[in-house]
Amino acid sequence: MLRWTCCLCTEGQVVHTLPELEGRPVAGITSLAGEIYLLREKERDQVEVYDVISYRLQRCLTVPDAEGFVDMTSCEHYHCVYISDPCIECIHRLGVQGAATRWPVNDEPWGLSVNAAHSLLVACHLVRKIKEFSSHGNLLRELTLPRDVTNPLHSIQLTTEFVVCHGFVADALNRVCMISADGRHIVHSHGGQPGSDTDQYDVPRHLAVDNNEFVFVADLNNRRVTLLSPTLQYVRQVVSSDKLKWDPERLYLDVQRRRLYVADNEWKGGKLTSGRVVVFSV
Repeated sequence: MLRWTCCLCTEGQVVHTLPELEGRPVAGITSLAGEIYLLREKERDQVEVYDVISYRLQRCLTVPDAEGFVDMTSCEHYHCVYISDPCIECIHRLGVQGAATRWPVNDEPWGLSVNAAHSLLVACHLVRKIKEFSSHGNLLRELTLPRDVTNPLHSIQLTTEFVVCHGFVADALNRVCMISADGRHIVHSHGGQPGSDTDQYDVPRHLAVDNNEFVFVADLNNRRVTLLSPTLQYVRQVVSSDKLKWDPERLYLDVQRRRLYVADNEWKGGKLTSGRVVVFSV
């Protein structure tokens, strides 16, 4: 397995920007089998597939009967992508050629990730739960998070523990937490009351983790991406606000190519109006 140490990284440098579309915010970004998958809010052709080297558009895929999106992740083992649809409380599963199925979550799904067992982890922020599903939608387990982990937006399973980002603007705590394997205890945390200092967040929206368990955090309203150590100690700012046009909503880390993909979306009049993806070398 390729390993590299993020704590040696300097601030990321922009190497490419995927197309900006007015009225089409980016709802997810991931890669699969040497291609980049970009998810946008529109009626059809919602998934744009790009070559990972040339960044040229290869094809588009349609998610049938979708109502709205908040995240997307991929699974190399099952060769598919998963998309969370909170409007109808379901997960869409899409094959690389576009074959689509879906299954109910029975709670509002938010951030998605795939663990080492090739299962899908779904953060259900309204009920403070992480639900684990098989690739075809069988519920394997669900974890209820500690009471002060309000509005968990995204979770990633490490070797045993889970790293979780949580908190909206009105919440007392905006943090990144490492949660025990049973979901009951906070092992480490970074953050606290919402703010803009280096040890604070203003809606920690999305996560990415490298092979050494360094954690990248999309800090939405502070318009930056922060790097934390495996014990959630502050390391440095990886992406600053001057490298973004709008707000960083989602992350995808390509460890092999040392590329960090940041979904950069515009909020206007209380809604998402446009979006693009900025690619950084890290």
